[in-house]
Formats: sequence, structure tokens, C-alpha cells
Amino acid sequence: MTIKRVRAHHLAQMKAAGTPITMLTSYDAITTRIFDEAGTDMLLVGDSYANVMLGFDSTTQVGIEEMVLATGAVARVAKRAFVVADLPFGSYETSPADAVANAVKLIRAGASAVKLEGGVRMAPTIEAIVRAGINVVAHIGYTPQSENALGGPRVQGRGDGADQVRKDAVAVAEAGAIAVVLELVPAPIATEITQDLAIPTIGIGAGEHTDGQVLVWTDMAGMTNWQPSFVKVFGEVGQELKKAAEAYNTAVRARTFPDDQHRFDQ
Repeated sequence: MTIKRVRAHHLAQMKAAGTPITMLTSYDAITTRIFDEAGTDMLLVGDSYANVMLGFDSTTQVGIEEMVLATGAVARVAKRAFVVADLPFGSYETSPADAVANAVKLIRAGASAVKLEGGVRMAPTIEAIVRAGINVVAHIGYTPQSENALGGPRVQGRGDGADQVRKDAVAVAEAGAIAVVLELVPAPIATEITQDLAIPTIGIGAGEHTDGQVLVWTDMAGMTNWQPSFVKVFGEVGQELKKAAEAYNTAVRARTFPDDQHRFDQ
């Protein structure tokens, strides 16, 4: 499927056609340009911006102002990808009205959709945002913003918990979400939900039978010393960047850079 600019209806068409959807996080202009030119279908300005880029310990420590700034950087550069921006912790839980107001800020920054965490309990909020004319991507299973209540990054939907994940999936779809992220959901449950829902499912640690996959780009590209067990490293970008920095430092200290070929004043 050749798409010049990915929009919400294209995601639905890709699900119907059985075409896997690719999604990566992105938080700035330079990586967005690279991922966009690589043909990535969706770019997520995730609240993982907090720990990946800003050095915080938790996603809950980033606010709407930082998310607006990052969203703008990504949206200004993306030419093909469908840009989704996370509503950060505290920006939508207080009331549907607050959620709509903050979703508007992210759309004004250039996002094509907003993402929020929660299933049945967030269905009224999703409905309110959708009524405002804004696309919503839902996020169920393990929800990082609720990590304290969930006891950390634990698989959701095992045993008796499977029924709640199923209910959450149905609730967000009926509320009007255009897609749903399934995080740390057992593969059989994720497969079942994918088959039952009309909207696309995007998996992360949820097996291979969801409609698409998402990874934090720094995990995918080997930029960190540790990755979750469900992550595959597709390139050792971190090591290559370190080598480049070491080579630069060596050349400067040896006074071999700049050389005759790299002098601007000649």
C-alpha cells in the first residue's frame, strides 16, 4: 500500500488488508526526519520523553508544556508518518473538559491524534475528545503512568485479569478510539482482541499477531545499556555514536582536525 501521507482511515485500511503497521517513538526533528524517510507509518511522541530524553525516572514527571514542545518538533518535520502525541499524566484524569483542552494543545502543535492510558474508566474521556473532533489512540494493558498502582512493569491480563483487558479493549473502541496500544498483554489475549476489534491494535510486548508494533526508538536502535526482554535491537547506533565521539576527541587532541581539507578560511 503506497501512502503519501498516513491518515486515520489508512490505518483502518491497513488492518483490513492485513498490512502490519509500524510505529516508533520520536521526540525531536532530527530523528523524526530519519524515521519518516525510512517509511515508518506512525510516530509516537511518547511521554517516555521524560526518561529517554529528559533524564527523569518516570514518565509521570513530564508535563503538557514539554509534550507540546516535543510534538511541534516532530510534526514540523514528519511528511508521511501519522503523528500521535501522548497526553501526559495529570493532563486528562481530572475531567473530560481538562482532557479536551490539553488534547487541543497537542493538536495545535501538529499532532494527528492524542494517546491516553486507561480502558473502561477512560471511555467517557475518550468520547469527549472524539466529540471535539480529535483522533484518540487508546492504551491498555500495562499503563506506565499507573506503574505505582500496578506494582511496576508487570504483564496485565493473565488469568482472571484477561476479562478486564477484554472489557477495556471493547470500551475504548466503542468510545471512538481509532486504534489501541496493547502493552505487556499475553499474546493469546492480544491475538483474540485483535481479531475481535474493528480498530487496529498496536502491540508492545504483546506477541506477533497484533495489527502493528511499537518500540521506544532508543531501545530499538541500541542506544541504551538495557532493554526490556521483548525488545529486539535492530542496530548498534549507540556504539557507533560513541565511536564517532571518541574519534572526534582523539583528532582534536592530536591536532589532526581541522586539517587542510576542513578549513573554512581558505
